[in-house]
Amino acid sequence: AEPADEEPADEPAEPADEEPADEPAEPADDPDTSERQLGTHTSGVDYSVEAPCDATVPGSQIDYGIFVPNAELEVIPALAERWDTSPDGRTLTFYLHHEAAFEDGKPIRAADVVASFERACSPELASPVALSYLDDIMGASEFAYGQASGIAGLEVVDEHTVRITIDSPKSYFLPKLTYPTAAIIDVEQAERDPDTWFIEPNESGPFALDEISRDRIVLVRNERYVGQQANISRATYDLAPRLPITQYETGEIDITAFGGSELDRVLDPYNPLHNEYLAVPELSVQYLALNVDEPPFDDPLVRQALAYAVDREKLATLVLNRTAEAAHTVLPPNMPGYRPAATGTVPMFDSTKARALLEASSYGGPDGLPPIAITVAGTTGHLSEIDRALLAMFDETLGIEMTIEQVEWADMLQDMNQRRFQVYSAGWIADYPDPQNFLDVQFHSASPQNHTGYSNSEVDRLLERARVEQDEVQRMALYADAERIILNDAPWISLTHGYAHYLVKPYIRGFRGNAALHPWLCDIIIFN
Repeated sequence: AEPADEEPADEPAEPADEEPADEPAEPADDPDTSERQLGTHTSGVDYSVEAPCDATVPGSQIDYGIFVPNAELEVIPALAERWDTSPDGRTLTFYLHHEAAFEDGKPIRAADVVASFERACSPELASPVALSYLDDIMGASEFAYGQASGIAGLEVVDEHTVRITIDSPKSYFLPKLTYPTAAIIDVEQAERDPDTWFIEPNESGPFALDEISRDRIVLVRNERYVGQQANISRATYDLAPRLPITQYETGEIDITAFGGSELDRVLDPYNPLHNEYLAVPELSVQYLALNVDEPPFDDPLVRQALAYAVDREKLATLVLNRTAEAAHTVLPPNMPGYRPAATGTVPMFDSTKARALLEASSYGGPDGLPPIAITVAGTTGHLSEIDRALLAMFDETLGIEMTIEQVEWADMLQDMNQRRFQVYSAGWIADYPDPQNFLDVQFHSASPQNHTGYSNSEVDRLLERARVEQDEVQRMALYADAERIILNDAPWISLTHGYAHYLVKPYIRGFRGNAALHPWLCDIIIFN
């Protein structure tokens, strides 16, 4: 990253785990001293078609929508300056900044919002992800399936005002608009150059794509962006096939994510890198999913027995060396609505109770169970430490000898959608900061992403009430009630909540890497 020419704020933000200096640091005064890596992802992606995995992706820094999540995961206006909501909660009117413009100076108008959303949902684009985020808008599904000429719930009121009508009042609709599928793009450019526009985009966000190659991506500050201006003028993502942690140690790069075998070395308090280490909680959960229609998991007592047989604390502390947090909930910490699980309210490790539940099941104990194979992504035949630990826990606690089956990830996704697996191991990371993205998406009986076949009428009722509840306290209470039932029904066994691991140079301020949702590059400040 390269510093901006102007002076930074008088009191720059401090990283969460770093004590502020006794005296204010002086800003860097040479804007051309170096180019630094800030990530390892490619920017040439059409986000109406493909979904990014996190906010380190350069593309999530260059195209913004009406809203964006801030570092606290609050939804704040980006290209809009304000909005109104109708008394029934179904009609939202957004007022765009009058100065909003694409990088080339072309004004961003209400018609661009409508055009961007309709392009994302168009039958011609056939996006596999757009409706996941935009189908709350009236008429979006009909338009996507070729049954309408436009999205009925989108209306251009005037040049700077767009009105969106959704099918019912939903507090999580605004968080969904922070996802890159809802980014405002120059649709005229995309239609003119459909195969290359995202390589040379006309950007709507705080950064513009200056260079892209197999070895690096260079972003420069978009001076026309109307929201928070970036503190740095330039950022380089190094994509060369080199070891990032070595580049970090030699001073070639400022920020890098890392993991694996390097983690033990960095965690050593005597290693100089330890003082530059930052662990950031992800909005994620690793879990085992149990197909409730497949024996033996058609019996809830068997599912509950497995849930009580997993020692999550041991997984997090011994197996993963404290690089993850034991998960007794579906919702991860830092997610709005998260409530720590109280002892006795949800399954936690209890070997005696686990054995009693299995004996009380219709299968009568381990000898009555059919063979059980846990499906995981992979093709190497190598078992992860988590896989080996789970096999040992089920064997030692319940006397169940399970096996592991590996499947290529692309095939695994397809088979998950068709509910072909008896039990599988996977992870889920937030697309937007709302519990609906976990609980409703994964566990409502009608959800296309309910891969376990789980169905509970009370859970459905609670989730449907939460969809339309306008009081946030009550909405979160509904999700908490639903989550508690889900955990006890055990279609999932939550294992761990993840962390992202970074090395950050001490002269870099403002980096939080928050939960992979906040586009953090605007926050970076460089000091000597």
